[in-house]
Amino acid sequence: MTERTSHSHTERDYIPGMGKHVLLPLYDVVHHVFGLHPIHLEMITLARLRGGHRVLDVGCGTGNLLRSTGRRHRDVELVGLDPDPKALARAGRKLRRAGLTVGLDRGFAQRLPYPDGSFDRVFSSLMLHHLDTASKDALLAEVRRVLRPDGLLVLADAMLDEHGHGHGRKQVGMRGPMRERMRDNLAGAVSRRIAAAGFTVEPTRTMAMRIGGHVGIELARPEPTGPGVAGTPDHP
Repeated sequence: MTERTSHSHTERDYIPGMGKHVLLPLYDVVHHVFGLHPIHLEMITLARLRGGHRVLDVGCGTGNLLRSTGRRHRDVELVGLDPDPKALARAGRKLRRAGLTVGLDRGFAQRLPYPDGSFDRVFSSLMLHHLDTASKDALLAEVRRVLRPDGLLVLADAMLDEHGHGHGRKQVGMRGPMRERMRDNLAGAVSRRIAAAGFTVEPTRTMAMRIGGHVGIELARPEPTGPGVAGTPDHP
């Protein structure tokens, strides 16, 4: 297996979980108000975790999905990755209070610092829209690389219809880069992007948030790789 390391933290900009670093203390409040906990529980159920599975949460933020996973499955190995050191510090405190041992790494989704085929499951919860178009494709390529052949990606992100509406209304409160990046979530584009990255994708599952619209949950398995398989790059 080929070891890959994360880019220098100074090489990439990123949009923090709440859009601005100063709003990080509100992260868990928003998580509760928007009703994201049931979505996390559904992601965990769909992942069909078993004892000994190694699980990565890309863009783990303050560790809410990791905590819920660890509480339900004490016999899996959990790893969280995020570029925001302050979010990771909050996650560490929260997970320790829950009595969980979780590996937390600072790094970027576009270049995961893990060997090929090193995870059984990869979670991504409401972070894809934080990435620009090229970075989304890089993330999916990296997820495919670090997943084992029988692994599973469980990805949740905001859903928009062809008019840019979510839950019957326009998305509000998003400006500048975030608004532009949300355009990639129009009308089933997320599942098509995942399929184009070399995954077999199940039909999108839809869940409503308490406020803020709907979330689509994608389940995707890496297609077989090897010489002669079109669209599936080989790694040394």
